[in-house]
Parts: sequence; structure tokens; C-alpha cells
Amino acid sequence: MKRRTFLFTAASVVPAATPLLALAGQTAPADPWSPGELMQPATLATLMKSGSDQRVLSVAFPFLYRQRHIPGAQFVGPASKPEGITALKAAVAKLPKGTSLVIYCGCCPMEHCPNIRPAYSALKDMGFKNIHVLNFPTNFHTDWTAKGYPVEPAGTHLS
Repeated sequence: MKRRTFLFTAASVVPAATPLLALAGQTAPADPWSPGELMQPATLATLMKSGSDQRVLSVAFPFLYRQRHIPGAQFVGPASKPEGITALKAAVAKLPKGTSLVIYCGCCPMEHCPNIRPAYSALKDMGFKNIHVLNFPTNFHTDWTAKGYPVEPAGTHLS
């Protein structure tokens, strides 16, 4: 009788939707913001059309901001790095604590984003009370650009 050898890869036995953190016995970090502080992209697009005064801060990686970004968004850099947190703090240092702030990254699915949670926490620690996190469950392209929301084109300089 012939022996059969079977080779199983992780992809063949683990559902594709299983997060890598779960495989390692870890869970995704808890969101530090409340559900009311999570802003849907359509809401921001509507606010922008109406001329509402929102301070939009990009805590994404520079190459993402350079490709396309939300019009008027101020680039402060990736908040996963100390220099990004320093730039974020400098960008808002002179603003009143009640200023409406919208932060976004969009580098990857938000549950895995290395930048959004540190940015939110730094702003909260500074005493800001009106912070909104732009909800990009997939990424900036899928959840903003592909839906036809306004963008500033590639080539716009970092601010």
C-alpha cells in the first residue's frame, strides 16, 4: 500500500478572515475613542461641502499623503513614530482645546493602523475635547477616494 503525504499550509487550514494577531494569541488593541468620536467619511465630505470648520490632520505615512489626501488636510506624519507625535503636538499646540479635530491615516484597515491610536491618545492627553477619528475600515483609497470624495492630487506638497 502506498503512503500518501499531505502538506497543509496555514492558508489551507485557517480562514482567510482570521486576523494575524488572533493566530499569535493576541487581540487587536482596544479603540481609545468612543463610538461618538468615530466619523464616517460621508459625514466629513458633507461637512466640507457645507463649509463647516473642521481641522483635518493626516497622521499617515508621507508617501500616502503625497499620492492623494483630503483637501486642506494638514500633514503631521505617522504618529507611530516619536517624531510624528512631536509634529502632531506642534501642529495643535496653539489651538483652543475645543477645536474640532478630525484625524485620519488610511494606510491599512483601521483595526491594524499603527498611527491612529497614538495620534488620538496624544490629542486626548493634551486636553482636546472635540476629536473625531475618520473611519477607514479598509484604507484611504477604498473608503474615501474610490467613493468619489474630494482629494488633492498627487504632487501637492507636504504642508
